[in-house]
Order: sequence, then C-alpha cells, then structure tokens
Amino acid sequence: MLTTTLRVLAIGVLVLFPLSIAPIWGQVAVTTWHYDNARSGANPNETILTPENVNSETFGPLFTQPVDGEVIGQALYLPQVAIPGAGVHNVVYIATMHDSVYAFDADNASGSNASPLWHTSFLIDGAITIPIATQGCGGTTAWKEVGIVSTPVIDPVAGTLYVVAKTLEHSKFVHRLHALNVATGREQPGSPIVIAASYTVDGKTYVFADKMQVNRPGLLLNNGYLYIAFGSNGCRSGLEEGWVVSYDAATLEPAGVFDDEPGESAAAVWMRGGGLAADSEGNIYGATADGPFAVGMDFGQSVFKLSQVGSELQLADWFTPFNEYYLDHHDLDMSEPVLILPTQSGPFPDLAAAVGKEGTIYILNRNNMGHFCSTCTRKDTQIVQELTTIAPEGGALVYWNNIIYTSPTGFPISALSLTNGVVSPTPLAQSRKVDGGHSPVISANGNTAGILWQLTGGALSAFNATTLDRLYFKPIPDIPHFANEVVANGKVYVGTNSSLVVFGLL
Repeated sequence: MLTTTLRVLAIGVLVLFPLSIAPIWGQVAVTTWHYDNARSGANPNETILTPENVNSETFGPLFTQPVDGEVIGQALYLPQVAIPGAGVHNVVYIATMHDSVYAFDADNASGSNASPLWHTSFLIDGAITIPIATQGCGGTTAWKEVGIVSTPVIDPVAGTLYVVAKTLEHSKFVHRLHALNVATGREQPGSPIVIAASYTVDGKTYVFADKMQVNRPGLLLNNGYLYIAFGSNGCRSGLEEGWVVSYDAATLEPAGVFDDEPGESAAAVWMRGGGLAADSEGNIYGATADGPFAVGMDFGQSVFKLSQVGSELQLADWFTPFNEYYLDHHDLDMSEPVLILPTQSGPFPDLAAAVGKEGTIYILNRNNMGHFCSTCTRKDTQIVQELTTIAPEGGALVYWNNIIYTSPTGFPISALSLTNGVVSPTPLAQSRKVDGGHSPVISANGNTAGILWQLTGGALSAFNATTLDRLYFKPIPDIPHFANEVVANGKVYVGTNSSLVVFGLL
C-alpha cells in the first residue's frame, strides 16, 4: 500500500553496502536508533567533527529539505547507494507523521539534489493519517496527526528499510509493517503486512487494539527478527496496553507476542521513542510507563527482558522498583530505553542501565535482574547499584569511553565513570544547567574528540564530552516533541515539524 515517486525509474538496483567497504570511503552507516542495538548512543567513527572545529564560526546549518509532516524518529544514513538512473549517493532517510518516507542526498540540496531521491507515501486508496483530535492526547505532544512515529531500521545486507505506519482507512485504524527497497522506496516481496496480535493468559485472550496503540519506540532488528513495541497515544487514557511483537525479517511472518499488562492499561512501552535494546545473546530489553503492577503478571514502571524461542517471545526476567506505587501515582514512569553496557570486570560482568522520570539510575545484572523487593523501604537492595535522583525528567542514558552520560531537564548534564561494573555517583564532569527534553548522542574518533549533541530548549547544542563545556548553540525553529538528532560522517541531521535540517562544517 504505497505510492512512490522516483527521480528516474530504471530496471536493476545496486546497493553498495558500507559495512564491507567502509575502509575505502571512510564512511559508516547508521541503520538503527542510537547507532547500535545496545543503544549506546555513540558513533565512535566520526573523523570530521571535533571539539576544535565545532563552534559558531566554522560549524552551522548547511541546507534544509522540506517534508510533508512532523519528523519524530531519528534519521538513518547509508553511504554509496546506487539510485536507479540517478547515480551513487550518500543517502539520509526520513519518515514523517504524514505517513511518508523520504530518501535525500545526505551531502547537499543543490541542483538535482534539491528534490528527493525518492519519496514513498502510504496514503492511498482513501487512507489518511490519524487526526490528533481522533487519536487524542494532543495537549501532551502538540502533534497535529499520527502516522509514522518511530525510527525505522535498515538491513543493509538485504537493502531493506523497515517502517511501521498507522493509518485511518474507512473508519478503521490500521498498523502496517512496510519493507522498502533502500534504493527505490518500493515495497519488497511480501510487503506490507497488517500488524495484528493476541495474547492468552489464564485461559483468556487479549487482542491488540489499533486505535489506542502507537508505535513510538524505534524498531529493533536482531538475529533475523524485527521487534516492534507499542504503547499509549501520548497520555494515560485507560484503554491502551504495552505490547511487543516479533516478525521474521525475511518472511514478515509473526514470531511472537508479549503483552506487559493483559486486561489492564497504561503500562505503555514508549521509552521517549528510544528503541528496544538487545544484548549479544539476543535477549530483548524494554521499559514500561505508568500502570498497575502485579508480581509476574502486570509490569507497570518496570524493566523487562524477553527471549526469542522459536516463534515465541518469552518473558525471561524483569525488575520493578520498590516504590512502584509512588512512581505510578506521580507519573514517574520508566520513561527511557534500556542501555546495555559492555562486559565488565568484577562480580557482575553483564549489566544494563535504566532510568525513569524520577531520575534514579538502576544498574541491573542482566543475568538476575532482581524482580521486586517487597521489603525494601528506601532503595532497591537486590540489584547491583541504585543512584537516586541523578537525572530527573531526562532523556536516554548514553555510553562512551567508560562513561555514562545523563541528560536531565533543568539540571546539569553529568558524566559518570563506570569502572569494574561500578558507577561513580560523583560526576567526572558536569555542564551548566540545561533545558532538556531530547535524548543526546555522542560522536567521537575512537576514544578521542568526543562531542555530546543534544536538542536543548529548542536548539542544537554541542558539548565537549570530556569537560561538558558547551561548544555550540543554535536555535532551530519548529522542533517537534520528542525530536531526535544524529551525527554521521561530518554532518548532523535534525528533523523538525516540516523539514530536515542538516548541519556541518561551513
């Protein structure tokens, strides 16, 4: 279900995949939210942008490309893609709330590159996006419509971009999974499919309800499976549940379902748009919003671990803070994606970090996440470490060079050292107080030249990742709620309510 506009149509498509030829071009692909399935948020292959040249004199906006709706998800990037009839391009991919996907030349918007390399719309046969008055909760996000909310994911070997679109079709709400050719924007064989799910527990079956569900978290592609998470439409309505569905990426056949609160509501998997995470063993991690908690059944304000077993998704482990009732009743949900940390020395080599609106950072043993401590009164003593109210109302935690970075709202950004599996509560560095609201990313050349990038207070900010001194600040008009930025090969890509803005060296 799509319409595709290509600059030139031709038979035969060649995509030169960067993973096998990166040394030749010195370029890397960005195929998923926050660069990797651990959701580190770090691009350690940036050789162009440095703390020395990112300043108001030598760095700034280069060009803007108009699009047909709000850009909520992160841009993706592939170098050296052969577009039929239009030559080889570095390509940046953007999805919009108006149910469109665009492919633009990533380096300039002049001449023939002023137009998209291709543009695919899913609004055909009477389909429309969901008006915000129909979807509801527009006062929370200020979105005008709901279409494609999440960050897509790319399989560079198959040359496929996977994206989830929500449409309203003759009064029926529909979610579809689309698999698009990265060079043409056309559907791959077997695509699209309608997303449907049901979950049976204690003899009762619960059915996925499209109207209230929104795919906000970025898509995850891991070990040949696609993972798609759903939650609320932007506020607590009493009708939504948190779901994770799995599909075989090659066949688009269903491969498992998890409902985090069957028969209840509000424990959305939304994670501020961040993607589900995966560890090296293939386990899947996510966090939930407000909602009821019942041991082993309902997982409001919790962190969960899922395992793919054949064509089933199974709950493998979980953690819920001791004060979950307080968190639920004060809208202090586990609002951020889970960060998978590198293998550590010390007693707990396999760790994950999670944080919610309250700002407490939870360091979890991925092999024994701790479940729920019913006797705890001040902190969770059954987990590896708990750092209280370090990062209130912040974005995703990110990791680079043995440091975890926070991004709270109205507080300084903090750099917390990680040594032998222990996080220091005393920051190595702090910024001045910042207006938060968006998850940061880090660009670096290996372990040097680190820059932390964040959308703060309606502007693009850059900080020296070692000192957290601000290097750059540039207001960007019309940034949507939960916008993302990404750095790739010397440029920074930011989506707005109506465009893609590209920054780089002037």
